[in-house]
Amino acid sequence: MSSPLSKSNFAALSEFRYQMRRFEHFSESAVQAAGITPLQYLLLLHIKGFPGREWATVGELAERLQARPHGVVALVTRCEAGGLVERRSHAGDRRRVEVHLLPAGETILVRLAEIHRAELRALHGVFTIPYLP
Repeated sequence: MSSPLSKSNFAALSEFRYQMRRFEHFSESAVQAAGITPLQYLLLLHIKGFPGREWATVGELAERLQARPHGVVALVTRCEAGGLVERRSHAGDRRRVEVHLLPAGETILVRLAEIHRAELRALHGVFTIPYLP
């Protein structure tokens, strides 16, 4: 059985959530200034950052975004209309659809990722949470 939470435990959790929200607000503002939505940015990021390859399926993206597949299909459609991504049939399984970044999507993603990296460097150490008994 764990001990009751102390005032300092609540303060640590509060500070963590505050700093996390500050970063999210920074991110939302930076992304919108680049002309895309926060979800579009996350989609591009998860495609580029998917382990082991340069594309991802809708199901994999839904997991990464913690969203329903039909919502991700709509998001991919909007990104496709904006020239950021394209869908391709999988070579070995035609039922499987790959979502790939296009050069315009990659350009926006790289610029935003550099901005986010600089902000994370400025926040170095802020996201450390003391042990909560």
